[in-house]
Amino acid sequence: MKKIWSISTTLRNPERLRGFLTVLKKMEGEEWTKSNQIKFQTKLIQDRVYGFSNMQFYNGLTQVQIDLIEDIAQPISFEQAIEIFNRKNYEDPAMRGRTSYKPLEKMGLVTLVNKTIKITNLGKYLLRDDYDFGEIFFKSFLKWQYPNPVDRDFRDSKVYNLKPFVLTLHLINRVNQICKEKNIKEKGVSRLEFELFALTLINYVDLDQQANTLINFRVALEKIAEHKDKKIFIENYKSSLSLEFENFHHSHTYTDNVLRYFRITRYLYIRGGGYYIDLEPRRMVEINSLLDTFDGGKEDMAKKEYIDYISDINLPELPWETQEKLTEIYHKLIQGINDLEIELGKEKISLKIISTANGLKDEIEGLRLYRTQLQNSILKRELSDISKIEEVIDKLANIRHLDLKPSIALEKYMTMALNIINDAKDIKANSKVGDDNEFIFTAPANQPDIECYYDNFNSICEVTMLAGRDQWHNEGQPVMRHFRDFENNSEQDNNYCLFVAPTIHRDTINTYWTSVKYEYEGNKQKIVPFTIDQIIGILRTIKEIKVSSQIFSHLQFQKLLDDIIDLTGESKHSDDWLRQIPECIENWKSVIIKNAA
Repeated sequence: MKKIWSISTTLRNPERLRGFLTVLKKMEGEEWTKSNQIKFQTKLIQDRVYGFSNMQFYNGLTQVQIDLIEDIAQPISFEQAIEIFNRKNYEDPAMRGRTSYKPLEKMGLVTLVNKTIKITNLGKYLLRDDYDFGEIFFKSFLKWQYPNPVDRDFRDSKVYNLKPFVLTLHLINRVNQICKEKNIKEKGVSRLEFELFALTLINYVDLDQQANTLINFRVALEKIAEHKDKKIFIENYKSSLSLEFENFHHSHTYTDNVLRYFRITRYLYIRGGGYYIDLEPRRMVEINSLLDTFDGGKEDMAKKEYIDYISDINLPELPWETQEKLTEIYHKLIQGINDLEIELGKEKISLKIISTANGLKDEIEGLRLYRTQLQNSILKRELSDISKIEEVIDKLANIRHLDLKPSIALEKYMTMALNIINDAKDIKANSKVGDDNEFIFTAPANQPDIECYYDNFNSICEVTMLAGRDQWHNEGQPVMRHFRDFENNSEQDNNYCLFVAPTIHRDTINTYWTSVKYEYEGNKQKIVPFTIDQIIGILRTIKEIKVSSQIFSHLQFQKLLDDIIDLTGESKHSDDWLRQIPECIENWKSVIIKNAA
């Protein structure tokens, strides 16, 4: 039977690729033997990159071993990690290491040279502090193909012939073309259509047939009036595909994972509240050039040639990086920016005469950053509307049930919340955004999630969806380190750090308590912990104030932050501080509402 293509679900979170690669870097130059495959998996456990806070992984371990993994303050020795690994009693222990290695190899981040581990140039780029996941995945996906000399799967060239990412762009484009020809609304493909038709498109020669089949399915589905009948129709269609593709029962999971990765490239656009996937309209010059150059079929390469190719971030040469095409991109970008400037009542920037391709590339990059600033200004203006405040409250209240991954959603809606709460000069999210200014990935590990700049103080905001002990592991010292770097570079004397999570773990609050009450690296810090529910409560108070046509100032918010910090002077310990914060917030709300009356 045939198989649908996918991106490995071993690493559902792209950020974990970097963690796995960091561990493998320590083994660079070693032979990739079965013993070293076991060693790699063991070191992942030792560094708590694999298995930590995973209830499924804990199955079969002793309570002592679980407690050791959970006790982040205590290092795990290699010997202890080996004991944990052996306790799992894997049928093929070396296979666990190969499974963890495979996504790194598939992405071109690592290769074997004379059977020894080598981090590629692409992998070295990922390990840099200034890495950009969008750039990495885009360049890798352009080259990812089946069959290829590295993967054992999809080897039958009579059945499989595709570059999944490129062919997906072709499919969406062809569907839109057919819709235009038939006078049907062009809207890309739905998530369901992506699952049924993108993942099952396994040969580029079938593109037109697959696109027409998709349209026929859409038309037939739309003709069905009753929801239950639609459901039966979809299930019957899926059943037929299950008879054709042996792994189709994983299609829903694969779809979520593929879209998460493909969206990071910035070449896919999510419309209709997350329901439809379309081509990014602001990059159509690039996309059309790409589709004109690559047909979505594989390239014939020997193993070494393919590995060298996929691991080189400078390859392939992009078809739009010519003076002519870059000029076209530049002109369209200026046009879009001018539209935003008109909407904001700002003076329009003018076209420049740029004589080199490199000069155009630099200018385009700068203009895209400027466009994001304009989009943020429009968003801030929109957030003054009362209905928008209620929308942000609703999103935060249902943060685990949105189409967006919860960790990304929290950064997005906390950025919006901070724009509502404060009259800031600038609220700057370090999360990665698409050309539509929608959040596509969380802030890099070496930067604060959100930076906030005011007339009287500055702050950062760090957010997390973690609630267990892994919250302290991931957010304890890193948050204090980010904040100290921010303090050192801030032009203000007064600086704060907001920490927002579903709940605050006792180990996290204890760490921040020490920093606030005593010191971190020689100086006290102003770290203020909030739960998501407490942020929602603050937003409701501000909504009430705005309904009464009163103004809310960042100085009023600063008063709350100072009040919470001051509690540490009278609190006996960190738990006592945490218990007093809700009452402090309620007292502040009462005063604010009373003064606004």
